Amino acid sequence: MEDRFAALGGVVDAVSGYMGGHQHNPTYEQVCSGETGHAEAVELFYDPRQVSYRELVQLFFALHDPTTPDQQGPNVGSQYRSVVFCNDADEVEQVEQEIQRMKEENAFDGRDFCTQVITSAPTFWRAEEHHQDYYQKHRGFCSS
Repeated sequence: MEDRFAALGGVVDAVSGYMGGHQHNPTYEQVCSGETGHAEAVELFYDPRQVSYRELVQLFFALHDPTTPDQQGPNVGSQYRSVVFCNDADEVEQVEQEIQRMKEENAFDGRDFCTQVITSAPTFWRAEEHHQDYYQKHRGFCSS
């Protein structure tokens, strides 16, 4: 997701990392063990004059399947769960409105959403450098 967000006009930076678990400053290997409680995440820095939070949320849902618990494409594990970490009540409301809109439009053929909406963003732990700009470095990414 990092490369897709980074390519969006108005996004100043997209940083790969981990959030939502109990392990302080986890490594990729620790997160992959499934024992840290963290999800792989992307921290976004953006110019709201160029791109809205709602547009970022819409792209997030366009880039993955929010109906598959603990899985994205061939990647399986709790670190691949669908989760949005919000900074304030307005962000929570926008995410919930987008989920409701997609449900009303039957965007995922009636399948239940499993996306977690976390109302208070925990600490973001930056992933190791070899995980930053992964697509550009390795010319590959996983997509569902």
